[in-house]
Amino acid sequence: MLAHFQAHKSIRLLFAMFAFTCVVLPSLAQAELPPKKPNVVLIIADDLGYRELGCYGQKLIRTPRIDELASQGVKLTQHYSGNAVCAPSRCVLMTGKHPGHAFVRDNKSTPPEGQQPIPASEVTLAELLQEQGYVTGAFGKWGLGGPDSSGEPLRQGINRFFGYNCQAHAHSYYPSYLWDNDKHILLNNNPEIPGHGGLKEGADPSDPRSYDMYKGTDYAPNRIHQAALEFIKQNQERPFFLFYPSVIPHVALHVPDEELKQYTDLGWNDPPFTRAKGGYTPHFTPRAAYAAMISHLDSDVGDVVDLLDELKLSDNTIVIFSSDNGTTHLDEEVDFDFFESVGELRGLKGSLYEGGVRVPAIVKWPGHVKPDTTSDFVSGFEDWLPTILDAVGAAKNIPKDVDGVSLVPLLFHGEQQQRPFLYREFAGYGGQQSVREGNWKAIRQGMARGNLKTELYDLKADVSESKDVAADHPDVVTHLEELMAQQHVPSELFPIRALDGPPKKK
Repeated sequence: MLAHFQAHKSIRLLFAMFAFTCVVLPSLAQAELPPKKPNVVLIIADDLGYRELGCYGQKLIRTPRIDELASQGVKLTQHYSGNAVCAPSRCVLMTGKHPGHAFVRDNKSTPPEGQQPIPASEVTLAELLQEQGYVTGAFGKWGLGGPDSSGEPLRQGINRFFGYNCQAHAHSYYPSYLWDNDKHILLNNNPEIPGHGGLKEGADPSDPRSYDMYKGTDYAPNRIHQAALEFIKQNQERPFFLFYPSVIPHVALHVPDEELKQYTDLGWNDPPFTRAKGGYTPHFTPRAAYAAMISHLDSDVGDVVDLLDELKLSDNTIVIFSSDNGTTHLDEEVDFDFFESVGELRGLKGSLYEGGVRVPAIVKWPGHVKPDTTSDFVSGFEDWLPTILDAVGAAKNIPKDVDGVSLVPLLFHGEQQQRPFLYREFAGYGGQQSVREGNWKAIRQGMARGNLKTELYDLKADVSESKDVAADHPDVVTHLEELMAQQHVPSELFPIRALDGPPKKK
């Protein structure tokens, strides 16, 4: 009996040891595995102005979730979008090349759908992250190449795409379809509500019902948002890159009625936008609609942050938020004076003055980026490609021809040597060119007419660019003009007449 008991005990001991080995050894093995690369979430608003968030001084529009994001990370106060309008700004963002070297330098449609495509030879941030083992997704407005072109997202490093391929299509928030990878997905009960159009003939502009023709049932931003959240859920076990170029708050003024009430009850004396002088689609309460759209964006950002928290991904996720350019200049639709959308800055969307290109930028990464901090380091969209690659341990893979600098020293350690200069050019809106070196900013306007006159501003003393001091500092002007000449590489697609001569006859 004793022998039997001892034998049985030995078997139990061996079984327990085996069980311990089965439980412990995998956990030890997991501890020896290299840590998972950080996820990257890059959210870009569309036409969001510098002062349109509470954390940047907005007083009328509620943005509690983005304000909270800023308190959890660093807020950049001198960050510049890639350009003054959508497509060229996105090109700078995705390629890391400033506008003098970037392939796309203005909005250029390619009917029947899409914009001028970036060529296959361009290397994008998404492609570089794919090489590092990332699954990549883009959700929102693409604008870098129409369907079946070299620039469509699935050919530029994106594994999963959902949203609008074409910027013009994105002018309506109630379209009949969106793109699901390379196929159409129909939206529920949405007639093709246009992004442009007026009231019916004879309609009473003082009757709210006259505006109902521009209301749909299936709000495209909600569809896009749910697809973005699902992408996070599906890829939570592996490193992912979520590129979320929201269409909000770009006009047309489309927002569900139930979201308007938070602003229509504030007594803003909101005059209807009737489109008497053109523009996008009419709205009975345009101020409330615009504010509600930004608050909708704010809620979307909050949902992304909440999901990362819920899935316990926040500590290993870099979250970046910014905007592709400044507030629209269409003042009858967006009352930028009422909202003080760009504050003290001069210029709006389409301008290389500060209000057209200086945009909000927030970065959060717990344990790496110090919370509730602010930096006045001069940075731009070209910096995100090298910054992200550096942050995920792939600094050696940053292409040699990018113009951006890695912001990792600034983000991780709070300080960084100022960049030599920041260059911008824009073939549209009359032709423009600018360069910033330290606090000096040189800018040219009207270059499509052959103008080469250079204005000079001291942004430290005059952030509003109200006093041209070029006559007082001729040596500075000469130096900055030389920089502008060096940084401009001619483009046949997007020539600037004052630099490249008249367009070539085809």
